[in-house]
Amino acid sequence: MKRLAAPLLILFLMVFNLLSCDGLDENYSTNPNHQLSFSADTLSFDTVFTTIGSATKEFMIYNRNDQPLMIGEIMLASGEETGFRINVDGRKGDHFQDVRIQAQDSLYVFVEVTVNPNASNQPLLIDDSVIFITNGIKQSVRLEAYGQNVNLYKNGITLTQDTHFTAERPYLIYDSLMIAPDVTLNIDPGCIFYMHDAAKIITYGTLLAKGTREQPILFRGDRLDFILDDVLPYDRTPSQWGGIFFRPESYNNIMDNVIVRNGKTGLTFEKSSPEESKLKLSNSQITNMGENLFSAINCNIEVSNTELTNAKDCVVVLIGGEYHFVHCTLANFMTLNKREQPCLTLTNNKIVDSQKETYPLKATFDNCIIDGSFSAGEKEHQGELNLSIDGIASFDYLFNHCVIKTSGSNNDQFKDVLFTKTSPSYRLKGGEKNKYRFDFRPDSATTLGVGKADIFITQQYPVDRYGVNRLTNDGPDIGAYEFVPKEEDEK
Repeated sequence: MKRLAAPLLILFLMVFNLLSCDGLDENYSTNPNHQLSFSADTLSFDTVFTTIGSATKEFMIYNRNDQPLMIGEIMLASGEETGFRINVDGRKGDHFQDVRIQAQDSLYVFVEVTVNPNASNQPLLIDDSVIFITNGIKQSVRLEAYGQNVNLYKNGITLTQDTHFTAERPYLIYDSLMIAPDVTLNIDPGCIFYMHDAAKIITYGTLLAKGTREQPILFRGDRLDFILDDVLPYDRTPSQWGGIFFRPESYNNIMDNVIVRNGKTGLTFEKSSPEESKLKLSNSQITNMGENLFSAINCNIEVSNTELTNAKDCVVVLIGGEYHFVHCTLANFMTLNKREQPCLTLTNNKIVDSQKETYPLKATFDNCIIDGSFSAGEKEHQGELNLSIDGIASFDYLFNHCVIKTSGSNNDQFKDVLFTKTSPSYRLKGGEKNKYRFDFRPDSATTLGVGKADIFITQQYPVDRYGVNRLTNDGPDIGAYEFVPKEEDEK
């Protein structure tokens, strides 16, 4: 008898639960005034590249009534013809019937979209809606996305002949885009390159990226959404893609009015010969990298009117070679990764396979800022400046009319340098309150370096990166940017 007691008890409980559920079914509200609520009336997607699926977004369905509701139908108005797809509480489809939601309860609806290619070069609005019918009453949540046609490069593409990229459509790069030896890639003003996770541009040939102030050339990650809603977009987050790499045989590259941001690395130059120009970089911004931002071994590089800012490791590291930086802002206030290295490192040696290699170094910095969040240090040439010298190879360097966050004194290598323990004041220095935006323009007329540049050097570079004339005030400013009062800038 005892052996039968347990199974009978289980059977009784199952029957009781079924009867209880049936009782709930009978209590679903049929009152047309008892309606659903939603966490959003419109679900908007950032620009979605054609043929590439979007990130997943979601909204919530709420039953704020005191009785359960039976949602008669949930459906996509278009039946997936627009490319939207939905998942209701874990079930995929475009049409659902008799979806139950208990009193004071909620359900998730997940949404994705894939946009079909079209003939337009401009973003095209795609819209749809999710329809809900409850107790004979129709409700809806609108879905909208902008579809953008792109030139898609996947599976590792190598350019084997001279190529010209126009700005009619953006370029979406998966894997890598390689420029073969003796091949030149010309890039028009206004071109935008969306780089997928870990994607790289690798040049064995020559890269000619010549933008304009009004139409810069942009290299960035392909995520257009937010990590933290309305605060931190992926486009302000480092390590979104691989970086741009220049192999030893690549020479005579030009980058003018170019923006490179949010890669794992920025511009990386492998060991070359300083007898031939590796790169001329001007009027550009290289910013926000997960490792080194700008690194070169034994190269010949000229950089002018350029902002190089924010990296987990060095902003600029130069190992041997010949370099000239003029009116540049080098600053490192990285907050999304813990900083590991000073802003600027100059050295004439490198350890390769446990062996030290040495390279003669010649580096000149005219009217430049070298700054960051590290303290200046008590000893000379600490803080944001690191000089690593090996006596075997020559080490020739000059800082002329620069602002440097380090301890030191003027001599033959440091001429009219403003050594500082306190960073100059800038317009924006990141952080959540600034939505992680940076603006390295001087914040006031009293900012350190304003009016202190070498005017004889400035005469060769009379306008700053934004086109502001440096020669119309009391003296040109050190760095890539001339001070402009905010009220004048707003006008």
